Amino acid sequence: MLGYAVVRGGLGLLAVRRVCLHARYAHSAPRSEVRPIKKVMVANRGEIAIRVFRACTELGIRTVAVYSEQDTGQMHRQKADEAYLIGKGLPPVAAYLHIPDIIKVAKDNNVDAIHPGYGFLSERSDFAQACADAGVMFIGPTPETVRKMGDKVEARALAISAGVPVVPGTNSPISRLQEAQAFAQTYGFPIIFKAAYGGGGRGMRVVREYEELEENYLRAYSEALTAFGNGALFVEKFIEKPRHIEVQILGDKYGNVVHLYERDCSIQRRHQKVVEIAPAFQLDPHLRDRLHTDAVNLAKQVGYENAGTVEFLVDKHGKHYFIEVNSRLQVEHTVTEEITDVDLVHAQLHVCEGRSLPDLGLKQEKIRVNGCAIQCRVTTEDPARGFQPDTGRIEVFRSGEGMGIRLDSASAFQGAIISPHYDSLLVKVIASGKDLQTAASKMSRALAEFRVRGVKVGRAMTCVFLLLFASGALQSRFSTHLC
Repeated sequence: MLGYAVVRGGLGLLAVRRVCLHARYAHSAPRSEVRPIKKVMVANRGEIAIRVFRACTELGIRTVAVYSEQDTGQMHRQKADEAYLIGKGLPPVAAYLHIPDIIKVAKDNNVDAIHPGYGFLSERSDFAQACADAGVMFIGPTPETVRKMGDKVEARALAISAGVPVVPGTNSPISRLQEAQAFAQTYGFPIIFKAAYGGGGRGMRVVREYEELEENYLRAYSEALTAFGNGALFVEKFIEKPRHIEVQILGDKYGNVVHLYERDCSIQRRHQKVVEIAPAFQLDPHLRDRLHTDAVNLAKQVGYENAGTVEFLVDKHGKHYFIEVNSRLQVEHTVTEEITDVDLVHAQLHVCEGRSLPDLGLKQEKIRVNGCAIQCRVTTEDPARGFQPDTGRIEVFRSGEGMGIRLDSASAFQGAIISPHYDSLLVKVIASGKDLQTAASKMSRALAEFRVRGVKVGRAMTCVFLLLFASGALQSRFSTHLC
C-alpha cells in the first residue's frame, strides 16, 4: 500500500506523486527491528508542532500536544488529539524545558515516541537520554550523537577525522582572555567568538581590532552563559562575506545515509537566517559534489540516524569549511521538501520505527531536484524599532496565496494573541517554481498580498530583496539590515 499526496511540481502544476514512498506497514527491514509508532507527542509549540501533527495524521498516528500556562489558547493545542499542561507555575520558556513533566505526560498517556521539533529541547542529549530511559522513542539521533554534535569542539574534531575541512580555530574552549589574544596574534584579525554549547547567533561576536577584543570576549561570555548556562567559548578565524550552505542528510539504523541536496541560507540578520533557498544558486558543480560528499562522510563517521543538517561556509575563493551539525529538523526543511517531493517528517517517523532508507525508496540515485524553492520568515517585528519583537492581538490578517505558495504557521489568523514570551515567527512563506527567478517572483507577489494589522511585521525589505534578487542585481551575503 503506497502513501500518496498532492504536491506541486517544479512548474507549479499539480501532480499526484508518491511521498515518503511507502505506507507505514510496507517494509522489508527485519520485523524484529521495526516498532510501529501509534502515538506521538511533540515536545514543542507553534508551527513546528502543527507541522508534525499533520504528518502523523496522514500516517494514522495519534497525536499529543503539551502546552504552558501561557499557551492555553494557542493553536497547536487544538490541532492535536490530546493536549496536556506542563510546567505549572514555571516561566513560559521553562515550561517547555521541564523534562520531568514531559516524560511523565508521555508515560501516563502511553506515548510511543516524542518529536522535539526545533529549539527548546531538540538538541539536548539529556532529553534524548531521558526518553530512552523511559522507554519512549526519541524522533532524532541517538543521545550520544546529539551530545557529540552539540559539543562544537568535539564536532570539529570529528569533522577533521572524517577529512572535512574546518575553519582555523581553537581545539578546545578558551577560559581566559589571554588565549584569545594569542590566537589573534597567530592568525590575525578578524576573529569570531562562538558559544561552545549553543547556537542561534547567541554568544557570537566578531572582533576586527585588538582594542575591541576584551569587550567582545566579555559580552560573548555573558551571552553564552545566559542563553546556555555555560559561558565556554571558542575562537575561529572570521571568514569575510561567506556563503552559508547547508546540506540536508538522512540516516537510518542500518548505516545508510543519503543527502537531499543543499540550501543557501546566506541572507541573515544578526546571525539569524531570514531567507532560505534550495537548491543553492550559482554553485560550482564540483563544489556542490564536495559539500554533499563531506556531509555524508561526516554523518557516516558518527553513525548518524534520522534527519540532520551539516552546515558549511564557502569563501570568495570557493573553499568550503565545516561549521556545525544541527541534529534536528530545521526551520527551513520546507524548501528541501518542495524540491525533492520527500516529506521529511514522514521519513523521520519511519526511520524512528526502524525502517531502512532503501525500504522507503530513499536511495541516493532516486532523489532528484525538481525546480527551486524559497522560504521567507514573516515575523512580528517592528522595522522602525530596529526589528524589536512586537506583541498584541492580530486585528486583521490576510495572507498571500496562489499556485506554488505554501504557508506553515500557528498564530497567523485574526484574533490571535502574539505573546512576548516566545519566538517572533508568524508564518513561513514558501514559494516554488521551475527556477529561481520564477520562485522569487511568486514570493514577491505573495508577500505583497499580506495584510496584517494589530502587530508590526517584518516583510517589506524581503519584498525589495526578492525583486532585486530575481533580476540578478543582488548577490548573496550576510546582511545586517535585510528583511
